[in-house]
Amino acid sequence: MFTHNQIIQGDCIEVMKSLPDNTVDLVVTDPPYLVNYKDRSGRTIKNDNSPDTVLDSFQEIYRLLKPDTFCISFYGWNTVDIFFKAWKDAGFKPVGHITWSKNYSSHIGFLKAHHEQAYLLAKGRPQQPSNPIPDVQPWEYSGNKNHPTEKAVTILKPLVKSFSKPGDLVLDPFSGSGSTSVAAKFTGRNYLGIELEQKYCDKARTRLEGAGRYMELLKAA
Repeated sequence: MFTHNQIIQGDCIEVMKSLPDNTVDLVVTDPPYLVNYKDRSGRTIKNDNSPDTVLDSFQEIYRLLKPDTFCISFYGWNTVDIFFKAWKDAGFKPVGHITWSKNYSSHIGFLKAHHEQAYLLAKGRPQQPSNPIPDVQPWEYSGNKNHPTEKAVTILKPLVKSFSKPGDLVLDPFSGSGSTSVAAKFTGRNYLGIELEQKYCDKARTRLEGAGRYMELLKAA
């Protein structure tokens, strides 16, 4: 039975296939960038060398989203061509681009890497937010303690608040350590996270329990 507010361990495509059409109000996700990423401590990302596993997920994401809603997907600049094709093949229309400006270099090559980026993708014709956020956003470093590419909850909360309503269901099919779900919980939304690796599911559930306790303390204060 399909229920909200849980982290599901498994392959996201297979899990999403088990879910009913038109049940999700917003997707915010940070999929593997398909760049064989390895951080300074040697941690890697599952399926970061499996384009079909990652890119085919957007067909299911599109199916699960309700009409006239959004998917926000992070991506790697050097694989944007294959991500763009996958998004359009799934039926999405790119309607915006968001950049987070860093005050440090996450990588130095021909250029110093000082930003992260995501596309705002529309299914159908969603209404514009009443108060649109700027397309250049401040970055906060998560420390990557829970996951090699962990996004800070603080950078995700404005996305959730802008592109969904309280009580909506926010899906992250590449949940990692659960930052999207925590952002959804803090903003009064329901959440559903899907993650391949059990260790990250455990971290996400622990973080969500902590978020719940914090919110209860705030209510009692």
